[in-house]
Amino acid sequence: MKNLEAYQDAIAYFRSPQAIRERCNFIFNLALSDQLQHFCYHPEMLEGVAGFVLDNIRQNYPNLQVPFHSRWRHFEVGNIPRLEKLQKQLNDLSLVEQTQAKLDLAIISVLLDAGAGEKWYYQESETGLVWRRSEGLAIASYEMFGQGLFSSDPEFPFQVDAKGLMNLTESQFISGFQVNNNNPLIGIKGRLELLKKLGKTLYDYPHLFGEYNPRPGKLVDYFLTQTQDNQLSAVTVLTAILEGLGEIWPGRLTLNQVNLGDVWYYPGLEALDSKYPFVPFHKLSQWLTYSLLEPLQDLGLEIIDLDQLTGLAEYRNGGLCLDLGLLELKDPNLSEIFHKPDSSVIIEWRSLTIIILDKIADIICHKLNFTPQEFPLVKVLQGGTWNAGREIAQQHRSDSSPPLKLESDGTVF
Repeated sequence: MKNLEAYQDAIAYFRSPQAIRERCNFIFNLALSDQLQHFCYHPEMLEGVAGFVLDNIRQNYPNLQVPFHSRWRHFEVGNIPRLEKLQKQLNDLSLVEQTQAKLDLAIISVLLDAGAGEKWYYQESETGLVWRRSEGLAIASYEMFGQGLFSSDPEFPFQVDAKGLMNLTESQFISGFQVNNNNPLIGIKGRLELLKKLGKTLYDYPHLFGEYNPRPGKLVDYFLTQTQDNQLSAVTVLTAILEGLGEIWPGRLTLNQVNLGDVWYYPGLEALDSKYPFVPFHKLSQWLTYSLLEPLQDLGLEIIDLDQLTGLAEYRNGGLCLDLGLLELKDPNLSEIFHKPDSSVIIEWRSLTIIILDKIADIICHKLNFTPQEFPLVKVLQGGTWNAGREIAQQHRSDSSPPLKLESDGTVF
């Protein structure tokens, strides 16, 4: 019994944003004393990087009214009123049912949001416009959702349900993403497998996804049971996602047969925790959490504890630090080869990125004379670090690829 409790405590810890910060901070402190294998940290560059991000924020949002960093921003690309159209299509539903549909869309779109690669593009059917990378994946998933590709009910296309996901075929997927020999998409099999696993896992967690016709969007019903005085903790949202979606991630560390998700072994942590020398990031799960908050706010809920979530350990934020010289590779040749997510160079890069994002956010709040509550990290990411990372990547490399090459299976980055 004690063993089981110890496992449960460890699993709960590695699913917490507190664990992300604590473990990443330990690795960051190793960088401060130059004990990392792969990176040097140059603190004298921090102010300049924060200044570059602040310039980006002022340019993108001159009035400083920055929305949350979430998938909903990508649906707005090109200033085309896609979300207004979606709202009209959902208007006959109750407010809770509308929120279920919006959560369905956000969840499916985020799960399909791992890096597309430099070659893939998507031509939007309604406008004929061509989109690439995250925006392309967003518009592709938005159109597939509207066509009912993820729904098993022809009468109601605007849903994602377990049966619809499990019935997905590779040919439907390839067609939906417009993939062909001249338009390759990274990790197509990994993405499809992820959605099929999601379909199965929806049945396994009826308290989260509903007993009858389970859907990811039915998380809203669960969240409504977790509110107090109409307040919902962002950590509650993240924890539910990590519990409910944990089983879908392939090839991950497990504790007592429970999949930990975006959590990795790092030898340098053995000095801190010889039993579980792991570092969690939960990048896609936190990106997903941020993307669920707006529909939940539209439902009238007040989101609290937003400051407990972390930045996103992905290649735009990490690339910003590397391209601007805040981080430096000890072996420059590492930028020429591909790295898997479990490699020590990627784990160090992601860990440092998490802590640096907190430091950038602190500087920006100070310069703007805002409190962290008035200008939370999720706005710094949107304003912000992600755009700045892409901008500097375009300046450094014609294909705007990240400064480190990632071997992605479509489920991490």
